[in-house]
Amino acid sequence: MKKVLSILKKEITSYLSSLVAYVTIGVFLLVLGLFLWVFPDSSILDYGYAGLDSLFSTAPYLFMFLIPAITMRSLAEERKEGTFELLFTRPLTDWQIVLGKYLASVLLVLFALLPTLVYYYSVSTLGTPQGNIDTGAVIGSYIGLFLLGAAFAAIGLFASSVTKNQIIAFTIAVFLCFFFYSGFDSLSQLLSLQDLGLQNLGITEHYQSVSRGVLDTRDLAYFIIVAGIFIWLTLFVIICQRKKKLFTATMLGYVGGLIVIALVSIITFTRFDFTTEKRYTISPISRQIMDGLQQPVKVTVYLQGGSLPGGFKRLQGATRDMLNDLQAYSHRKLQFEFADPLKNLAGDQQAQAIQELEAKGVEPTNLSVKTDDGVSQMIIFPSALVMANGKEIPVKLLLSRIGLSPDEVLNNSIQNLEYAFTSAIKKATSGGKPQIGFTEGHNELTDLQLNDAMKSLSDGYEVGRVNLDSITFTGLQKIKLLVIPKPDKKFTELQKFKLDQYIMHGGRVLWTIDQVNAELDSLRGHGGEQLAFAKQLNLDDQLFRYGIRINYDLIADMSCSPIPVSTGNVGGQAQIQMLPWLFYPIFMPVSKHPVVKNLDGISSEFASTIDVLDTKDVKKTILLSSSPYNKKVSVPHVLSLQALEQEPNTKDFQSTPKTVGVLLEGKFISDWRNRPLPEGLKEQVTIQPESQPTKMIVISDGDILKNQVGTDGSPYPLGYDHYTRQTYGNKNLLLNIADYMTDDSGLIVLRTKEVKLRLLNRVRIRNEKMYWQLVNTITPLILVLICAIFQHYIRKRKYAH
Repeated sequence: MKKVLSILKKEITSYLSSLVAYVTIGVFLLVLGLFLWVFPDSSILDYGYAGLDSLFSTAPYLFMFLIPAITMRSLAEERKEGTFELLFTRPLTDWQIVLGKYLASVLLVLFALLPTLVYYYSVSTLGTPQGNIDTGAVIGSYIGLFLLGAAFAAIGLFASSVTKNQIIAFTIAVFLCFFFYSGFDSLSQLLSLQDLGLQNLGITEHYQSVSRGVLDTRDLAYFIIVAGIFIWLTLFVIICQRKKKLFTATMLGYVGGLIVIALVSIITFTRFDFTTEKRYTISPISRQIMDGLQQPVKVTVYLQGGSLPGGFKRLQGATRDMLNDLQAYSHRKLQFEFADPLKNLAGDQQAQAIQELEAKGVEPTNLSVKTDDGVSQMIIFPSALVMANGKEIPVKLLLSRIGLSPDEVLNNSIQNLEYAFTSAIKKATSGGKPQIGFTEGHNELTDLQLNDAMKSLSDGYEVGRVNLDSITFTGLQKIKLLVIPKPDKKFTELQKFKLDQYIMHGGRVLWTIDQVNAELDSLRGHGGEQLAFAKQLNLDDQLFRYGIRINYDLIADMSCSPIPVSTGNVGGQAQIQMLPWLFYPIFMPVSKHPVVKNLDGISSEFASTIDVLDTKDVKKTILLSSSPYNKKVSVPHVLSLQALEQEPNTKDFQSTPKTVGVLLEGKFISDWRNRPLPEGLKEQVTIQPESQPTKMIVISDGDILKNQVGTDGSPYPLGYDHYTRQTYGNKNLLLNIADYMTDDSGLIVLRTKEVKLRLLNRVRIRNEKMYWQLVNTITPLILVLICAIFQHYIRKRKYAH
């Protein structure tokens, strides 16, 4: 080992004694600084997020020139000047010479990287709040950059061994570094080679994984093997040049060691997530689903295109990272690609492409993008499509939410990626679909009003209507989730008994109940007034037994949606104005429960309050509640559209938030315990007095599942208000409820994943931009200059004596 260290010391001293070394490293740092802090397309300051992603994506391309410049003289200069033979006269083996020179090259690469720590300090200082940078992720990314440098150093050393000319050695090394970094990716795009998985042989596939702060032992093994192969080739060239015996025990043992490393990495692997929130650690549920894939799954991501804004670049990168992580556990069953659906399309072709994607559930988003010429409009598709078994499941990447900043919306979207993709993949690959039934026979919402609710669920579920009079107990037990959508007619005791025993046997129920008879259409048709009165649904005692009471009242909330109101006639045409209607509350989910976390506001109509009762063995979680600016109105009560003309007094609307949606989980007591069987029961049934562990959700508004219907009879999407063109979170709420109630694997818990939002201080950047550009461009050069002066001083003192 001492002999290796002597070679290492000689190489470093020799290299750092040359002015060329400092010029090379200085040019590398100058170009890197310009890319990261000055040029807008890759600038950290313009990106807006407190991270060094740009460093780790730009550095590999500069390494392709820096490292060959460092290694080109290692062996080529020795041979050219005739000192190679002199080196071999010393008591050194070929292995010691090659290893010493290789380690010296790697240390010089580290020396070139040290000044970039200035970038870390700058980003940390500019964070909001200060220090808001993921240090663990940065450390992990530097490990990736080091592994890349080690691989390139081995390639450069090999190139230096095959020629006496340093320029030729430099050229060969640049070509090989570029080919191994990008060449295999390019070859894998050829039609004849697409199925060979050539991209796995390239460095990019492995570096991108490590550079985000995740060290996979398979990636580590890959870099060790690449470096090992080129070190072995370097040794092979030297042995051939010296005309020595090629296949010694040491050489064969070395090859055997590389093979063992490769086999072990294939058989087993582990991952080290350096990020603070462990955001790249895939949950056991997702791993299990990926590991169990029986057929290929193809994911096409449409978030691709020209110059995406910084936030969408972050979402795009996070999507790629998530799919890479899921792919790692799928035994290569999961494949994905990024595609720009509008590339090279214009006019009618573009419109047709958009229409086809919308039919598949892939919705476009219009963006206003700042350019040098002003502001231009851009159409992007923040969506993906999961394809398996002939099924196509759309995945919405961007989760909008009223009241959040664009950065918070994007961060919430990134938090939801694992759940979104895993859930879609599970639905696309699962054999049988769970059954969801919507009750009928009590004047519930019609098929037209439930059109989008049932259509949206049909991608992953078997959906239909259920008549409690005709369905048998056996048929009812096959239903995974029973939805009661705004009944308007009294339930019989036999129907209630069926519901009760369905729950006692583990059935899950979503109750969406209107306790008060109030409809906007009735208001309009009766001179703008209507008496709101209590419905008689005969469900109070049953819900009370389960731990819930829906009150006979209405919530008037200042956080509400507007309705169209005629304010007069001009020229024979009605003048329509949108005015806020206090009885159409918008519920903003504040609970961290996965059913409602990060959902947009939920639109409702004539909702009532809910009282949560103390019942044994039942856990209650409030999912939805009103805003603090509400007022409770008891019924009977006369509703009048004339109230729209008056400005509500805010003092009258200051109250505690009212509960409107509750999740109940546990063991429920039967409403028929110690009671005789109801009349008319034709089946032999034994009353089960206590339920199996099950769950139900109660929402005090039946219209929450209702989609609006156009004048031509065509239904709008659930949650879409065609008057204001605002989309609320009703559809996502329903889909989340369905997932939570029907899936016992706990998949929806993935929606609770938290990723901290790390932003730069934009005000400070705007005021100090030039200062930080100069600091990060010039300071690394000054550090290199100081090292050069210090080295020159030490050298001068040494030889002066």
